[in-house]
Parts: sequence; structure tokens; C-alpha cells
Amino acid sequence: MTTGTTRTPGATGATGATGATGTTAPSRYVRRLLARVQAFDTRRPWVWDALVTAVLLVTALVDASGGWRNTARDPSVPVWLVATVSTAVVLPVHWRRRSPLAVLSVMAVPVLVSEASGAFLQAGYLQALPLFHIALRRPPRALLWAAALLLGPLLTGAFRHQAETWDLHVVPAVWGYLLVALLGITVRSRKEEREQEVRLAAAAERARIAREMHDIIGHNLSVITGLADGGRYAAAKNPERAAQALDAISTTSRQALTELRRLLGVLREEETESAVRSPQPGLADLPALIEGVRRAGLPVEATLPARAHPLSPGAELTLYRAVQEALTNTLKHAGEGAKAEMTLAYGPEGTVLVVTDTGGPAAEPPGPRLQGQGRGQGRGRGLAGMRERAALYDGTLESGPLPEGAGWRLRLRLPLEDSPS
Repeated sequence: MTTGTTRTPGATGATGATGATGTTAPSRYVRRLLARVQAFDTRRPWVWDALVTAVLLVTALVDASGGWRNTARDPSVPVWLVATVSTAVVLPVHWRRRSPLAVLSVMAVPVLVSEASGAFLQAGYLQALPLFHIALRRPPRALLWAAALLLGPLLTGAFRHQAETWDLHVVPAVWGYLLVALLGITVRSRKEEREQEVRLAAAAERARIAREMHDIIGHNLSVITGLADGGRYAAAKNPERAAQALDAISTTSRQALTELRRLLGVLREEETESAVRSPQPGLADLPALIEGVRRAGLPVEATLPARAHPLSPGAELTLYRAVQEALTNTLKHAGEGAKAEMTLAYGPEGTVLVVTDTGGPAAEPPGPRLQGQGRGQGRGRGLAGMRERAALYDGTLESGPLPEGAGWRLRLRLPLEDSPS
């Protein structure tokens, strides 16, 4: 086991986050209520459909008791026919969400009787309900069939019971149906946009989780491998050092499992409290990270100055993961006898992290290696993930061999978060 030095010119300042609590808007309760209603409707859609159909049927039968004569062209239509037509128009509404085009086709028959007889029942306008669901869920060509089913009864009534203002019966109804169809198309477009946003957010989250998994598993396995190799060599000469290596392997494994549980906890449908509250690693965790690498056999000299300007948790995580990735690559690829040096500097324009080691770009530790999997050209997502992290904060990451060819350097610069990109 080897040790290194950590130079700390000043105590690292801790930044606290103050949370401001505001008054709860009434709209929050409305959204919760609507969400509960929507969830109940998703579980038991027949309840809402039956309730809507029952209310509409009662309303239509009340209108059929005499109010329909106020708009009828022929008030002498038998009441039994009016009640029968009203019932036949309303009942199919129960299935409007499952088969809207079929429902509209069934409703067209009693509506045609209503228009042809001159009753002109107001229940006929309930055709707007399946029309909305056709525009919302069916292909656009289905609207052409819907237009034919709607215009047929309207034109039949207009020509059979002509008057000087017959167009006043057709044109307003057509405009009303057109607005309903446009409303359905608008809602459908907004829903598709939200689904697209959800898909993009899910893809970004999968990429973030892939980066985190790479950093956690790659680093800890590299440390464990280094500890195991050191313990194997120490077992024959110094059993006490071998026992220390086994203890370090146990500690590192537990830390890796803890981080993995925290990361995987947020993937559950119901997040546990510990998964939500567990913080991501930051600059305050760098000494422990460096000490773990030293125990694995890599001498590390680190300079951790006092924080000169505040950093967001995301920026601190980016710096932490960059150090973790650089030291992991050194453990894996720099070869025996390598040393590493880490410097963190705060300047007027931002934060600069430099990690160098004495291993060559082609150096490899003992053991099997996949073809093409060298430092800087591996198949993994390590350096690519670091560049993605840096780009989120308008930062830059440079990585490559030193000019003299006797080492490797990683340089990460993050500008001040309130400065121009």
C-alpha cells in the first residue's frame, strides 16, 4: 500500500442551500383533484361513461316532454317518436371513447329520422362528442367519414323543411362541428408533444444513468482490482498488509453497493425517502476518493485549495466524476510504478481541474485487454461522458498524452455559472 500527500491551503468552504417556502396556490389542489379524477377514470372508465350517458339521457327526455317544439319545423311529430329518437341518440354515447366512428354511424340513423320528421331535436348535437374523440384518437381520414355522417342528416332536414332561412340551421351546426374537430386535433397535438418531451427526457435520463453506472462501477472495480493485486503480493511477505487490503476491498465494495442502491432507487415507481434525499458526491468527497485510490496502490498528490466562488451541486458532481474517471484510467492503463497529480484551481473566470500521471498512453496493467481498448480510445463512455457533463456547464475537457510522451493529462475547465458562455 502507498500513500500520497494532499495539500489544502485553506478549509474548503461549505455552501448551504436555503429553501424558501411560499404559499400553496389553489391551483395545486385543483390539479391534484383532476389527477385523482383522471386516475379513477383510467381504472374504471365505464363509471364515468355511464354517468355522462345517464345525465344526457335525462336531459334529452326532459326536452322530449315538450321543449323540442320550440325549435321544431313540425311540432305535430308524435311524442313517442321523439322520445324513441332521443333515447336512440343518447345511448351510443356510452361507447364514444372506445369506438367513436361506429358510435357516430349509429347516431346518424336516429338523427336522420329527427331531421326528416322536422322534430330537429337538440339531442342531435351530441354527435359532437364522438366527433371530438375521432379527431383525438383516429387517423385524419376518419374525419372525412365523420363529415359525411354529419352533413347527411343536416342537409336532409334543410331541404325537406325548407324556409327562407334554412341555411341558419346548417351553417351554425357545421361551424360548431368544425370547431369541435379542431379542438380534438389541438388536444391531440399537445398530447403528442408532451409524449415526445417525455421520450426525450427518458432518453436523457437513461444517458445520465449510464454515465453514473460507468463512473461508479468502473472506478470501484478498478480500485478493488488494485487492492486485490496488492494483497496477493503482500500475502506471502506481510500477512498484516494483506489483511488491510482485504478490509479495504470490503469497504470499497460496500461503498459501491450503497451508491448503486441510491442510483437504482430513483428508478422505482415509488421512490423511497432515502433515494430522494441521498446527495450526489461533490468536492467535499474528493479526499475520500483520493484516499481510496491510494489504498489501491496509486500514489496521488492532490492540491485542494479553499473554494473561491460558489459552485452548484451539478458542477461539483462534474468535477468529482472527472477526478474519478482520470484516476480510474490511471489505475487501469498507466502501468506499474505510475504516479498521479491532481490540481484544482479557482480563477476569476472559472474552475480548472488538471490531473496528470506518469504512465504512457500505451501502458497497460498486467492482465487481458480487449483489442482497441487503450487509454483515450476505449469503447467505454468514460471520456465521452465527461465531455457531456462539461458541456452542460459550458465547460471544456481536454485529454491526451503529455508532450514528452511520458504521461497523460486531463484538463477540465468550468466557467463561472453566471458568466457568458
